[in-house]
Amino acid sequence: MKRVEGKVCVVTGGARGLGLAAAEALIAEGARVVITDLDQAAGEQAAAGLGGNAVFMRQNVTDAAQWETVLDATIARFGSLDVLVNNAGIADIVDVEQISLATWQRTLDINLSGVFLGTQAAIARMKKDRRGSIVNIASIEGILGEAVLPAYNAAKGGVRIFTRSAAIHCARSGTGIRVNAVCPGFADTQMVSGALATLTPDAAQAFAQKTLERIPMGRFALPSEIAAAVLFLASDESSYVTGSDLVVDGGMTA
Repeated sequence: MKRVEGKVCVVTGGARGLGLAAAEALIAEGARVVITDLDQAAGEQAAAGLGGNAVFMRQNVTDAAQWETVLDATIARFGSLDVLVNNAGIADIVDVEQISLATWQRTLDINLSGVFLGTQAAIARMKKDRRGSIVNIASIEGILGEAVLPAYNAAKGGVRIFTRSAAIHCARSGTGIRVNAVCPGFADTQMVSGALATLTPDAAQAFAQKTLERIPMGRFALPSEIAAAVLFLASDESSYVTGSDLVVDGGMTA
């Protein structure tokens, strides 16, 4: 028996990076996966590469109505909703003095409010079956402060404590739903490289070098290493785990 055999999963931000890696890991272990993303072309290409157990749906995670549509369409197609991976997110490298209100708000809307909307919508559907796992992708940047990531820090810190609140509610109300957070360190993904690309080459190199020096293992994570943590929390192996932060950071927060 594969680790998530027969489970139906939704992974947001699944067209690339950590979301795509999570979808790959879930499918390899027997799940059927709906990946969602704003990038239609990339999402359709990713779903095609994942094979017959994956489909793509375009989604803006900040739109409550689109959450209703995506989750109901998932249940109509596959019969249930067992796992939600709230992965969609953005990051801008800019300090507290320079960040605009628009950038601040957009980051919180996607990285925090999108997680809230997805969690709320998933609970409403999962509790009917009295089971389910919600995995919220937080970050070590929700544990540590980073001078050039104020909005990202705020959003990911919010994801961590919101996850605990939702987990306690679900456990005490007998829903059978577990809610946990994965806190990745720096990973070799398009989001990290894209954020660095907004800096000058010298500044990007200095930031990357300084970051590597803070990681005891001396390297960025592979997306598959973060996906392994998602897979564990999605599976029944983590049946007694809820309200937790699973940190995967090469020792950086240690």
